[in-house]
Amino acid sequence: MSASKSSLAALTVGAVGVVYGDIGTSVLYTVKEVFGSGHVQFTHDNVYGVLSMIFWTLTTIVSLKYVVLVLRADNNGEGGLVAMLTLASRAVADRPRLRHWMLLVGIFGTCLFYGDGVITPAISVLSAVEGLEVVSPAFAQYVIPLTLVILFCLFFVQKHGTAGIGKFFGPIMLLWFVAIAALGVTHIVDHPEILWALSPHYAWLFTFHNPGITFIILGAVVLCVTGAEALYADMGHFGRKPIRIAWFSIAMPALTLNYFGQGALLLAEPEAVKNPFFHMAPEWATLPLVGLATLATVIASQALISGAFSVTRQVIQLGYLPRLQVQHTSVKEAGQIYMPLVNWGLFVLIVLAVGMFRSSSNLAAAYGIAVTTDMLITTVLTFFVVRYAWKLPLLVCVSATALFFCVDLLFWASNLLKLIHGGWFPLVIAGAIFLLMTTWRDGRALLNRALQDSALDLGGFLESLFIAPPTRVAGTAVFLTAEPGIVPNALLHNLKHNKVLHEQNLFVTVRNHELPWIGLDKRVEVEAMGHDCWQVIVHYGFKNEPDLPGALSVICGQGIRLDPMTTSYFLSRDIVSPTLGVGMAPWREKLFAQMHHNATAAAEFLSLPSNSVVELGSKVEI
Repeated sequence: MSASKSSLAALTVGAVGVVYGDIGTSVLYTVKEVFGSGHVQFTHDNVYGVLSMIFWTLTTIVSLKYVVLVLRADNNGEGGLVAMLTLASRAVADRPRLRHWMLLVGIFGTCLFYGDGVITPAISVLSAVEGLEVVSPAFAQYVIPLTLVILFCLFFVQKHGTAGIGKFFGPIMLLWFVAIAALGVTHIVDHPEILWALSPHYAWLFTFHNPGITFIILGAVVLCVTGAEALYADMGHFGRKPIRIAWFSIAMPALTLNYFGQGALLLAEPEAVKNPFFHMAPEWATLPLVGLATLATVIASQALISGAFSVTRQVIQLGYLPRLQVQHTSVKEAGQIYMPLVNWGLFVLIVLAVGMFRSSSNLAAAYGIAVTTDMLITTVLTFFVVRYAWKLPLLVCVSATALFFCVDLLFWASNLLKLIHGGWFPLVIAGAIFLLMTTWRDGRALLNRALQDSALDLGGFLESLFIAPPTRVAGTAVFLTAEPGIVPNALLHNLKHNKVLHEQNLFVTVRNHELPWIGLDKRVEVEAMGHDCWQVIVHYGFKNEPDLPGALSVICGQGIRLDPMTTSYFLSRDIVSPTLGVGMAPWREKLFAQMHHNATAAAEFLSLPSNSVVELGSKVEI
């Protein structure tokens, strides 16, 4: 029992460090942006109204929607938009048109994650470093250079992994939440009446008297739920219970105390509106607080970068992106990976964002559209899961999601006002990635169709081949095929040029599924084809680590002998040639051909031993 309690405590602290990094650092800029916009007059009632809106936004979106409802929609224990998408798409598998549009919307939501992934580290780190301006205005000129140096160091160390320092993330973020709660309490004690703003009627009164202003400032209020999607995305790492405990016992109380402390400060010192968070601290504590805030924002950014690696690999497994280089940074944790292209691509875009917007206030104008669209998509997908996967009555499904849909829609509509002030930036990033994903998906479909049109039936080919069999040589040949039952081009080339056939031949097709995990007991299907030839299908979930030699080792003893020293893997390296006519637009076909050419080799992606791989090229017109 004590071991179980200590494990739960460790997972809870870990969840504080990883899951709540973004939302924990939102106190740096939310109140500042709401009142700094100039739309809200500085009155007692307005301060109470805004604080009430922030508290009930946290309660409605985070506590009720994500912690209570969405965390229930787990995909074999996994969460996140990709897991939700696959869960919803399987639930409507008998409705192909609905499933098609749902996949498109869900994939676009995944693309928005990258747009959010550019804005969030930029605004978080920049807002922390801007605390130096509170220490002394002379530091203002160093804010952007120091922000870029911190971000560069963060992205540079990614290739070394975070296993060593990751154990400190939880305790540091725990210290952060204790610090922001203490700052809040010191000011609430001076004005305890500020706690009356917990009542929702202050939010209603503010909205009733200022409907237009309320709609406008919702785009700033939504900053308080920065990173709420991480609650769901990290469920597979920590589990539902630790995430809920961490929210209700640590994150939510600390955030509430700090926001209300900022409100109490502003009532006493309205001039602190320029940066209310750092003005909460006594003068001697400002510099240490800047250091702690910078550490907290770096940890929050780290969680997002790791999430980008994880989401990218899942999307590759689902067939929406080409294979990319993946490096493992931990011998113990399979999820600890590094993807160079994703890492430096994010860094370049973040540098571009910092250089273009130059302050956290300007970045706040760009933030919101991506995250509110993702929230809206999550709510819609949740409805389909509740309705078609859980089979609950329509009235129950509508009741469970309608309130959240209306709230998300209001925040989304308000953030549309930011479109011309920077909101276009994450949308452009998401749109570009969506174009790449859909081009890759459609291009793969055209390529597979072209290969099948020219393919030979494997069973008939083997029958005719063994009428006058070629010379058999010792060892095992593993031929990879896109579809089972067809003759791989690599086999044809091997027979044509080498005029030999191995003693054992495995025709292997790798299939990826809309499930997070597929166990070893269901990993491999084997069908004997005679003459020591077998058709093998290997199954992977979108979170499984592809390891073809490891998967094939499972079938040893079924009449198949696999000796690593005498096994060769034959792969077809297709060269795609775009053609005019049917298919995609010419420029998309050229884009696909380039993506296909630059994709990481299948041998590396499937963890094949490099000294046992034979690649034979062929040209395919699409």
